[in-house]
Amino acid sequence: MTSPEQLAQWLRQHDAVAHTTALRAAGFTTHAIRSAVAAGVADWVRRSWLALPDAPAPVRAAVAAGGRLTCLSEASLSGLWTPAHEETHVAVDATASRVCRPGLRLHWSRPVVPVGATAVREPLVNTLAHVAACVPVAEALSVWESALRKQRISAAEVARVQWHGAAARSIAAHASLLSDSGLETVFVGLMSSIGVVVRQQVWVDGRPIDAIIGDLLAVQIDGFTHHQAADRRRDLRADARLVLRGYTVLRFDYYQILFCPDEVIATIRMAMAQGLHLAPAHR
Repeated sequence: MTSPEQLAQWLRQHDAVAHTTALRAAGFTTHAIRSAVAAGVADWVRRSWLALPDAPAPVRAAVAAGGRLTCLSEASLSGLWTPAHEETHVAVDATASRVCRPGLRLHWSRPVVPVGATAVREPLVNTLAHVAACVPVAEALSVWESALRKQRISAAEVARVQWHGAAARSIAAHASLLSDSGLETVFVGLMSSIGVVVRQQVWVDGRPIDAIIGDLLAVQIDGFTHHQAADRRRDLRADARLVLRGYTVLRFDYYQILFCPDEVIATIRMAMAQGLHLAPAHR
């Protein structure tokens, strides 16, 4: 006989939420399922769906809505970089009722790969497709590149998938591993929008520069993780060495890149207006 603790352990290994069909297939009887609920180790999210009390809130919300976690919500839960978002993104079948639910963003698009009726989270390919169709292209590309950098999917696989929708096909054609972070991708997109050519990950003085404009305008981008004191000192030393080599160094953080793009563009334009991107012989 299986114990409530064994059922809870199985749930913890399977996204913390499961349909009773999956539980029975794993060998748990109706009595075992009811015993787990009675013991308080699991509860009903909706009819035939059981969850651990500490199951991730986005997963519970997706199942309660009759769908699967997807888009930014699934990408974030799986450890990918995502822009800030408040709504829980849920994939539902095309025949599902199109009723607006507070706090949810429902996705009805046709999945790239099929998903079983008892799945609670969308597979990566479907998640990336939903991201492409849902958020601005610069942010979507950042999520895709996060998946590439973390080796959740390879560039070759991205190129071979038969993506649905023009947005996903466009991102698949442009996604690369050149950026050290998704923020660099957003920065390059900003520069492209004003006709500025950027070289990425150029090595100077034994270290990579995130972006170089022209000959001598170096741009470094700080990610959204907090810098330790030692990291900050390392960056300051590197910036100083670049200045001594004739470079002008501009450093932007994630907040400026994502939330103050006009400020970033204006700073780059002013630097270029002063000729700081040019070698002395060309000024």
